[in-house]
Amino acid sequence: MSPFFSKRRVSFLSGALLSAGLVAACSTSSPSEQQGLSQGQVRQEESSRRYKTAPQDDAAPEPSQVAALEAPEENESARSGGTAALMAPPPPSSPSIAPAPMGRAQPSPEAKREASRRAMPSKPMEVAQGVSGGAVDAMGDFAKEKAKKDQDTDKSLNEGGNTFEVYKPNAFTETTKDALSTFAADVDTASYSMARRYLQQGQLPPAQAVRVEEFVNYFKYRYAPPEEGAFTVHLEGAPSPFNARRHFVRVGVQGKVVSRSQRKPAHLVFLVDTSGSMASSDKLPLALESIKIAVKNLNENDTVALVTYAGSTRDVLAPTPATDVKKIHAALDTLAAGGGTAMGSGMETAYKHAVKKASGSVVSRVVVLTDGDANIGPNLSAKDMLASVQKYVSEGVTLTTVGFGMGNYHDSLMEQLADKGNGNSFYVDSMKEARKVFETQLTGTLEVIAKDVKFQVEFNPKAVSRYRLMGYENRDIADKDFRDDKVDAGEIGAGHTVTALYEVELTGEAQELATVRIRAKAPNGTEAKEQAFPLTRSQLKASLEAASPDFRFAVAVGATADILRAAPAAEGWSLSTTQKLAESAVGTDSDRTEFVKLITQARALTSASARGR
Repeated sequence: MSPFFSKRRVSFLSGALLSAGLVAACSTSSPSEQQGLSQGQVRQEESSRRYKTAPQDDAAPEPSQVAALEAPEENESARSGGTAALMAPPPPSSPSIAPAPMGRAQPSPEAKREASRRAMPSKPMEVAQGVSGGAVDAMGDFAKEKAKKDQDTDKSLNEGGNTFEVYKPNAFTETTKDALSTFAADVDTASYSMARRYLQQGQLPPAQAVRVEEFVNYFKYRYAPPEEGAFTVHLEGAPSPFNARRHFVRVGVQGKVVSRSQRKPAHLVFLVDTSGSMASSDKLPLALESIKIAVKNLNENDTVALVTYAGSTRDVLAPTPATDVKKIHAALDTLAAGGGTAMGSGMETAYKHAVKKASGSVVSRVVVLTDGDANIGPNLSAKDMLASVQKYVSEGVTLTTVGFGMGNYHDSLMEQLADKGNGNSFYVDSMKEARKVFETQLTGTLEVIAKDVKFQVEFNPKAVSRYRLMGYENRDIADKDFRDDKVDAGEIGAGHTVTALYEVELTGEAQELATVRIRAKAPNGTEAKEQAFPLTRSQLKASLEAASPDFRFAVAVGATADILRAAPAAEGWSLSTTQKLAESAVGTDSDRTEFVKLITQARALTSASARGR
């Protein structure tokens, strides 16, 4: 079982528990009144509004309005855009679809007091002025306090009906006290595509929705593939653009490429959520088109089955050759949304179908397409769902979760299910993303080339005084479990790249900075093999300009994610710096070009927030 499942989750109380009078007190100030408030107070007003029970009341600015916003050169703190992400209201939910709580614990008295405090009218605050006369902090003390509270304890947090897991960002570790950093591989990308949707709708993503590793691993890097074996490792470092005393170090892994014609036959069981919450056009209709894209890219020896769940579970299509496109499409076209959400029952049914064809020569995978809502039936939590089908997972059935929609999206459930099910988690916000996931990435998603992949970086205290891993908080593994092959870890698919970034402070003259160890099992193996790779000063570039474009772009993405999630170590970092760094490494990659545009939108939104809009 993954380590983070042993952590105790605490549900966060949303504004639904507040009295009508208190809610009204938070939301009645007019725009003219707000113009007289300090920036810190306006941010407090926004914070109170975002916890209302009807998030659709917080209308998001149109994309055209965002594009029109000017992004002036803010001072270093305001430019960073860091903790402003915490205050961005979520996108409006689909009409007439109410968020459904999913097996959450009853709020504690402390949580109730905190919710009440958030609803109270904020007191006017002076805006701190710097030498230039600009705002020193675009958020104000209240937002800083909220960011700190959110990061102090891992918990499930509801933002406008969307549920996220909150993880405390990794802090710097003194090498003399702990030289080992151990974590599991992660190739999920859901966090990035969800954050993109927020930004494209004119809103900063909630800080807890941002997972650094999923931002970084969304993009393709030009690592040389292995000549033999499952993967190669690429190490590189360069000075930080934010702090002259620090360097960034990149650990890059490239999996071997398996062509479509070379991969094993696949049996896919598509488990489709057809409950009422899937009615909007960005949910069930987009999910069905995604399946059609997947079927188009399967081989002649592949088979497809279809199971749906709403108030009950239904077998819609028995295992059918992927070449029988007409029959598969006809089954898909009969589906419509309506009823409750018995997700746990649907999971168990899908796994029972998948395990029938599971073997060393066949890839058997359950693909769940849902908004993650689960409100009726047994096994409502991720832990309960996977516990009920654990025997199937051990028999070789893997899991892909694909999320759709906003307003009641359970990101925390989707991400945890994929991790526990030895698979991947994606979020599809458009047909473009559907094609990327089900067409471009399909082969890698299906063909696992290494499982239970663990990383352990041992830093040399004579060369590195402090270090911190950027992201991977929910993939943390105890150092002592690195060589325990019973401990679950991540999977790497064919052609996948895995990238991890460290921020380090160097000391002394020692040439060997660290040793990177990777431990992994063969797809059907039970014993892991270990490889070690030295990181030396010769692999550090003298400047960022001398580093590879892939390195510069990965640092730009990781730093942007740290700013958006208000990581304490990123305080004072600038989005304008990450944008310039990304622009220097775009090339002809359309995904990278899009990322630069997203930073521009994030800067505009941060500037608007700093001006009290």
